[in-house]
Formats: sequence, structure tokens, C-alpha cells
Amino acid sequence: MQPKPILFCDFDGVLSHDKYWRSLPAKQLQKVQELIFLGDGKLVGEWMRGKHTAEDINTIVSEHLNISYSHVWDVFVNDCSTMHVSINALQKLHSLRERFTVILITTNMDSFSRFTAPSHNLKNYFDHIFNSFNEGMLKTDNNGEPYVKLSEQYNVPIADCIVFDDSKSVCDIFNALGGKAYLVTKENDLEKQLLNL
Repeated sequence: MQPKPILFCDFDGVLSHDKYWRSLPAKQLQKVQELIFLGDGKLVGEWMRGKHTAEDINTIVSEHLNISYSHVWDVFVNDCSTMHVSINALQKLHSLRERFTVILITTNMDSFSRFTAPSHNLKNYFDHIFNSFNEGMLKTDNNGEPYVKLSEQYNVPIADCIVFDDSKSVCDIFNALGGKAYLVTKENDLEKQLLNL
């Protein structure tokens, strides 16, 4: 039997737009964003490659904000567990599994696998979930090596694969590999684009 083509789907900016620590007061949230996600990106890059745990990062945040670790941790876990995820998009992706192998591929942290994915039962909607934290590499590493490895694992030529991602660099890399990339934007979101499949 011919293997099904692969539909790769990103998480952040595609299925969800919520931020970690979003329940902190605005000034504290801004400080956390600057500390973790802005600047040279070294800390978040290491976290997404499995070199730090959520506990490590929340210790740093707690010290930076000068507030208790237990409070920061509780906010973090709750915010990770309650991220808004488009149920319409999830249901559409699930229905597409008749025609595609549907893979969630995310450059993310241990908190995604520990709190976000279980709270939304994401394993029920996808054939495979790739989280960079668990794999030790980002989607873009080595010109998209994770996509190549997954297409080989499922014995599907990359030319028969598609990706939905909100990153132009990811889409460019995927197109260069020979696949077909769909750039997800606010105006042309995932739900709209899935209707065309």
C-alpha cells in the first residue's frame, strides 16, 4: 500500500497564540519576555534543545523578578495547561488523517510535552508529535533535518509532504527541500488554509 503524504503542522502561532506566563502582571510579563525570548535568544534556544528544564528557567525568572519560585511556577504551569488551542483546526486536522499522516512538529520546550499537549489531548489528533526539546534539535537545524528524518521514517518523499507554519524561514527551508509550504498568517490562518485541501 502506498504511504500517505505527510502534513506537518506547527503549534505556536498556528494552533495557538498564547504566551507562557501570560497571567503575570503586564510589567512582569514584559520583563520575562525580554529575559527569555528577546536579545540573543541563547537561553530559549538552549531550552528548546533540551539543555534546560522548565524548573531551571522558572528559577531564573523567579530570581530576575524577585518573586517567589512557587508563585512563578504555579502561573507557568497553569498558563501552559490552559493555552487556547483552535478546536476547529484540531478537528479538521484529525479528519485529514484519512488522507495524510498528520504530524505536529514544534520548536518547543519540555513544558509543551508535560503540560500543554496532555491538557489538550493532542496525541488524539496527530499521528506523531515532534517536540524539539525531546529531540535535541530545532526544526530549522541542518536545513530542516527533522523534516527529512520524519519523511524517511514514514517512507514518504519530501515532495509529497506539506507544512503549515507561521515562520517564513521554516517555509523557505521546507520549499528548498522540495516540499510544499503554506505560510500561516492572521489574515490567512490555519483553518482557512485547511479548507483548500
